[in-house]
Amino acid sequence: MSGTEEVQPNSDRLTYTVDEVAHLLNLSRGLAYQYVREGEIPARRIGRRWLVPKARFHAWLDGKAA
Repeated sequence: MSGTEEVQPNSDRLTYTVDEVAHLLNLSRGLAYQYVREGEIPARRIGRRWLVPKARFHAWLDGKAA
């Protein structure tokens, strides 16, 4: 993915990619991956991919805003 492409979350899926989460949180891709690896952002590793369940992500985000 080049630096000029913008990632837009797809509303039909149950998960986000780390790139989509980075876009939603206005974070760099590297920082989003760091937070996922450290467990700061809720995610699951499936094989070599990280997936962020939408429901858990939004619950986590709501908890962070409170």
